[in-house]
Order: sequence, then structure tokens, then C-alpha cells
Amino acid sequence: MKTALITGVSGQDGSYLKEFLLDKGYRVHGLKHNECDLSNVSEITSIIDEVRPDEIYNLAAESNVFKPFADPLYTTDINGLVVTRILESIRSLGLIDKIRFCQASSSELFGKVQESPQNEKTSFYPRSPYGVSKLYGFWMIKNYRETHNLFGCNAIFFNHESPRRGELFVTRKITKTLAEIKNKKKDVPLELGNLDAKRDWGHAKDYVRAMWLMLQQDKADDYVISTEQQHSIRELVEIACKYIGFNIEWVGRGVHEVAIDKDTDKVLVQINPDYYRPIGTECLVGDCTKAKSELKWKPEYTFETLVEEMCEHDWEVSK
Repeated sequence: MKTALITGVSGQDGSYLKEFLLDKGYRVHGLKHNECDLSNVSEITSIIDEVRPDEIYNLAAESNVFKPFADPLYTTDINGLVVTRILESIRSLGLIDKIRFCQASSSELFGKVQESPQNEKTSFYPRSPYGVSKLYGFWMIKNYRETHNLFGCNAIFFNHESPRRGELFVTRKITKTLAEIKNKKKDVPLELGNLDAKRDWGHAKDYVRAMWLMLQQDKADDYVISTEQQHSIRELVEIACKYIGFNIEWVGRGVHEVAIDKDTDKVLVQINPDYYRPIGTECLVGDCTKAKSELKWKPEYTFETLVEEMCEHDWEVSK
């Protein structure tokens, strides 16, 4: 029986990965942010020494869109230095040849578009403290892989969502708020930022499966994980409205654009400029040819089935 250690096990990705590995017959140990001081390398070393995992998946991160801009020091520590602490713990325990390591990296490494779509050879140009901190972790893993022969992989995840996504993320905010309005639990409009911002959105279930596949290979490497498709926030709203039962019409332009519920003539969605990012991430879309070829991986969820699953969950909860 293999043993896995997951940091950030209570988050969206961690919870799905835990279930996936348990189904595979693993013994799974998980760390929550309030159970382990990830700023303390001695504590991390002690846990790894006790658990002696075959695989470590580092999903611990500060991923809130706005917090990294407000607190870049904390973001740098959690997203960057924690990676080094885990790697040093593995090395100091003499477990380099025993443990396989996978880091949840991010498409925000690319930030400013240099070429499209983005793949493993695309130049990095992060445009947020979050992206910069993730880039540090990315290079540390490559360094330990090349210097110490660590089996370490970077999973360069593009946006991925699910019903377990935190409510501060725009995808979950949309499905939850619309479901609450429909079920008469809320009567204020849904407020959003840039409706035409586009993302490459997949399902978290598909993405954690890719992490596992990376650690089953003969050679460690880095992989872009994406759907190779872009969709706008506007499209997400339209799919969610249709599934939940709203008949909408877009009226106005720019910050004055609103979505009207045609059955009630009420404003259902409106723009709030406060939700625009300080520096907008450009329209990223991933090229996951390498993952498809080498890992034999492909997403099972479509954008529509992802949004509908989230709507169904929030509809039931809000009832």
C-alpha cells in the first residue's frame, strides 16, 4: 500500500485528490493550514519523518485573487518558501530517492501573454504577487530535480473549478448567488467585474488526476494541464442563468451594462468596478499536448458540464 501526504487537504483540490487516492488504495495523510505551521521547517521535517510518504502533493497556497496584492509577504512565504522547506526536509532526511513530489503550480506563471496558446516552453511573465511566488516554487523544484535528482514535478494548472470552490472565487460566486436569487434567499443583484475576461476553465477532479499520473511516470517532468479552450465570465453567467431558469437580456455598455431578468424586468447582474484586478491577467489558454501524449490524460468535463454541476450543487444548497 502506498502512502501519500497532501498539504492543503481541506481545499478544493486537496479534498478531491484525497478521495481519488483513497479509491486507488492509498493510505492518505493530510495537512490543514491550522494543524501544521508551514513556516516551521522543523515541524515539516518531523511530519515527513513520521509519515514516510511515497508521494507528496503540495497544494497549500494563498490563492485568493485580491489577498496577494494586499499581503505579498505572506503570499511569497506560503506559495514559495513552503516549497523549499518541504524539499529541504526531504533532502535532510535522506529521502530524495524514496519520495516523489508534485507541486500545484499555476498558469499565472505566464501572466503577460508572450505567445498563445501557452505550453511548457512558453516564457514566463507573472503579473501578480501570486504568480511571482508560484514561479519561485516552480524553479526550486527544477533545481532540486537537476541538482539532487529529486523526482519532482510541476503541474502547471490553468483555472479549475468545482462545487467545492471557495465562495470568493468568481465562478462559485456566480452559481451560488444566482441560485440564491432564484430560490428567493437573496434579492440583490449579482455584482461582477470584467464580464469579458476569459479563462481556460476545467474541473478540479480532472486536474488532480493529472497530478497523480505525473508521479506514476518513469521520469519526472513539468506539464501544462488545461482544456485548451477559453470562455468568458459572460458565457459562464449565461450558462448558469439558463440552467437555473433565468431568461436574461444584456442591456447597456461598459460599467453600465446589466443583465435583466426578462420575466420580472429586474436587474439580475451588474458591474462593480471594485472587482477589477489591479493588473489584469491576460487571456491565457493552455496547450496540454504534452500531458495528452505522455500522461495519456485528457479532461472528462466540458465547460458546460462543469458550470451545470456547480449550479446543481448551489441550487440544492440554497433550497
